Amino acid sequence: MTSAAPDVRAVISHLYVYPVKSCAGVAVQQAILTETGLEFDRAWMVVDSKGEFLTQRELPRMALVQPQLRQYDMVLRAPGMLALHVALDEVEEPVRVRVWDDEVEAFDMGAIAAQWFTDFLGTPCRLVRFDPDHPRVSSPEWTGDIKALNQFSDGFSLLVTSEASLNQLNGKLMAAGHPPVGMERFRPNVVLGDAAGYAPMNPHDEDRLDAFRITTEQGEALLKPVKPCPRCPIPNIDPVTAISSPEVGDMLQSYRQDARVGGAVTFGMNAIRLHEDDHLLRVGQAVGANYTFA
Repeated sequence: MTSAAPDVRAVISHLYVYPVKSCAGVAVQQAILTETGLEFDRAWMVVDSKGEFLTQRELPRMALVQPQLRQYDMVLRAPGMLALHVALDEVEEPVRVRVWDDEVEAFDMGAIAAQWFTDFLGTPCRLVRFDPDHPRVSSPEWTGDIKALNQFSDGFSLLVTSEASLNQLNGKLMAAGHPPVGMERFRPNVVLGDAAGYAPMNPHDEDRLDAFRITTEQGEALLKPVKPCPRCPIPNIDPVTAISSPEVGDMLQSYRQDARVGGAVTFGMNAIRLHEDDHLLRVGQAVGANYTFA
């Protein structure tokens, strides 16, 4: 029996990994989809002297920290700073840190990394790495019976957006006399684009779709959107200059208030992995999904 054609056909147009929470992302052509999301995504985090997580909300200059993932290390660069090299397979002492309401086990990455971030951000802070031996579980209020894991993300392992959604926003911004913005402001992991030969996606189709079925070399990867992503002021921050201005947030406020999350402004869908095995996601892979009206 042949399954029916999906309502929406798309392709993965971009993949992004954010090795250090709230620092710049890395555009990649492929990434391993693990049980906690894309490999190395939010594996590191910057904390203050009390172990509380830090983000662009308090420190917009974090947007200027540019990671580069290499075979054996991660290289961090920032304006006016020498490069910081962080080994992928080394950690220092165990610590407990807090991300939102969760206290989690982690590893301090040492004095050199701490001084680098302290010097650049202008406040005492340290770099920590997630301890995979102590899983962090996403909220069952949204995942139901599925035990979905993540590392230092805000709550879910993946964020999915679409080019159609960004194009709609940019059309509204330009009509109001503002310049367009890039997708990096919204910090997605998976961006969906139109598939050649099929109907284009509608803006925010990702809000209305059931599981995304991605054709990979290992078979079919299944990503289930579970919660609209409420937006804080971070999309207002220019990732090139770290300067914040309100145009993006104000425009989203005019048309993206979402009753599913108490009227908060949303853009993109938090998603979780439904299958057990790891898959290699690549830019250009086919994606199919059906509309849901639940």
